[in-house]
Amino acid sequence: MFDRVKDLGHPNEELLSVYREYGVVKRAGRGDNFNKAAPDRNIYQLVDPGWLVVNRMKAWQGSVGISPYRGIVSGHYICFRPSHQEEERFLNWLLRSDIYATEFASLSRGVRPGQVEIDNDFLRVLPVKLPSVVEQRRIADFLDTEITWIDALLNARERQLDILKELWAARLAARVEDMISSHGIIPLRRVIRSVEQGWSPQCEDALAEADEWAVLKTSAVSTGVFRPLEHKKLPHSLQPDVRYRIVDGDLLMTRGSGSAEHVGVSTVARTEGRNLLLSDLLYRVRVDRGWNPDFLSLMLRSRPVRGFMSLLMRGQSGQTIKLRSEDIKGIRVPSVPVEQQARLAIDLAEEERSIEDARAAIERSSKLLAERRQALITAAVTGQLDVTTARPAHDRDL
Repeated sequence: MFDRVKDLGHPNEELLSVYREYGVVKRAGRGDNFNKAAPDRNIYQLVDPGWLVVNRMKAWQGSVGISPYRGIVSGHYICFRPSHQEEERFLNWLLRSDIYATEFASLSRGVRPGQVEIDNDFLRVLPVKLPSVVEQRRIADFLDTEITWIDALLNARERQLDILKELWAARLAARVEDMISSHGIIPLRRVIRSVEQGWSPQCEDALAEADEWAVLKTSAVSTGVFRPLEHKKLPHSLQPDVRYRIVDGDLLMTRGSGSAEHVGVSTVARTEGRNLLLSDLLYRVRVDRGWNPDFLSLMLRSRPVRGFMSLLMRGQSGQTIKLRSEDIKGIRVPSVPVEQQARLAIDLAEEERSIEDARAAIERSSKLLAERRQALITAAVTGQLDVTTARPAHDRDL
């Protein structure tokens, strides 16, 4: 059905990529692709409409597709020129169904889960079960319509999440601006005792048991919500450096990132009884003079304070942007009296929680929609669902 081809040396063609949810797409204009294009585009492979493109490292996740476009894709992908007369749209749905994702997973090889890849030799002998071309077109027409409808609902959910995120950011900013107007500002150097980095030994990419030690990942802090399960297990052969043990109430901040948005993000640790250690990619800020760490974390996440913070960041977008410990001491926050901070932190946390509850409900709905989307694809391409009698998605309870 396909012939393996690697056609290089077309740097001026349009860049394409393979998405698990959408198959082969144009990279231009997408805000969700953070992979940088290689400076030398001669190493990219040319594909035409109808070609099969496989991300060899993520085929098991569904990053496979029949390209509807002419363009160039990563040199690490596996590309196949068609030599068949089948319906291309049907093949696109079929090869991205759960049943083929399972096949790709069984054929992928690697040293650990999440770091596997599939080889061309395995793909060449992968069986493809096909109905008649007439039935292929009927199924493709059905899925083109139904999945477009479900995707529109998923996009609406994403817009709702964006609106809620903006709502909380605007409310917090307004409260902080009021505090600044009422109380003025103060540099952190006047209210903190120390800023320290941690320790990052070679760890195991696994969750630690309750009685084991682990080192925090940046992702434990980078969302602004402390996530104690975002860690790597410390090997039993290493003794923990208890100087860096995280305790409840520690104010933590991210140190650096390729994006300014993820630099200086703060949260307060709630360890849930786990033995966690500070990594050298995070700061621990010890506050003084009775300042409330929950209050301070909220201030550091607000737009007015992050505006101050952005002036202190070092580096450019696309490179590693960092805050030094001395830079952190220069950040200015509202000079709210310490006796008012705990109450303000509780009030703001309750307001944030109500918005987060709404976000969580939308995210649950989106997860169910995504699951139904994939189940519909698999049922249709395998014949479990008779597309001639199936009810349209907009008539079903989604």
